[in-house]
Amino acid sequence: MALFFNILGIVAPVFLVIGLGYGLRRVGLIDNHFLFQTNRLVYYIALPLLLFYEIGRADFFANFNGALILGSSLTIALGFALSYGYAALRRYPAAARGAFSQGAFRGNLAYVGLAIIFNAYGSAGLTRAGILMGFLVPVLNFFAILALLLPHSKDGGDQGARFWARQLLLNPLIIASFAGIAWSFLHLPMPNILESTLRITTGMSLPLALLAIGGSFSLDRLRGDLIRAFLATSIKIVWLPLLATGILLLFGVRGQELAIGVLFAGTPAATATYIMAHQMKGDAELAGAIVMLSTLLSALTYTLALYILRSFGL
Repeated sequence: MALFFNILGIVAPVFLVIGLGYGLRRVGLIDNHFLFQTNRLVYYIALPLLLFYEIGRADFFANFNGALILGSSLTIALGFALSYGYAALRRYPAAARGAFSQGAFRGNLAYVGLAIIFNAYGSAGLTRAGILMGFLVPVLNFFAILALLLPHSKDGGDQGARFWARQLLLNPLIIASFAGIAWSFLHLPMPNILESTLRITTGMSLPLALLAIGGSFSLDRLRGDLIRAFLATSIKIVWLPLLATGILLLFGVRGQELAIGVLFAGTPAATATYIMAHQMKGDAELAGAIVMLSTLLSALTYTLALYILRSFGL
């Protein structure tokens, strides 16, 4: 029973803050304009600063784990291949095929994953997760865009190719992560003024991110083909973390880093899947349903996953 309440203390605060965001939106204390600006602030400023700060002040060689990065990347690649292959075999329409596949493997690492890992493992876990995320975000973007481009490959891909390059080269999370990795790798000193400023500024990152998720939450998106949405959700928050566990164990990853890899794999579908489906001829209705379902149900799957991990001393 003590273990259960310990897990509840990790998971519940994250989803309660998401619920707070939803409640504030419902009573009118925040609106669409606030959410739009908050998402921009979090995506372009708050989370990049958090990643740079946590990674840049860490010992790179003590926190870098190549096996964890390779195993997690392989999990994403297999998640893409299996989900896209299944959708193709079932002859899903082109728009649904891309949205289904993307929703089945692209997780919300930055907003939900980092918050869960920080609650579970503190700053040390957040640093390791930040370094891992720096390498995984380009991988996720690559396969997410591929999933949406492949069904329309015969239509010509000039716009898709430009969008692809922009996502990979100008993503602020990628830039901040690699800037932090370079800072840490080169052992550059962080002046006290800069460190104090970043410590204050980055304190807003995860709370604002969770409020933005809750405020953007809409049950109206739970429509369309809910069977496909539920199937993609089950792949994302149940089967993908199980696959990650097997691969990471095979790669020799153990301890806290194994737990971080599994928790990242079990994140709900990223909100960006809905946005990208709109931009790249995907089924936005299906993508939105996957985001909503996976976010709701991940509270249960995270509780179970952490219970199992804690049972093994992780």
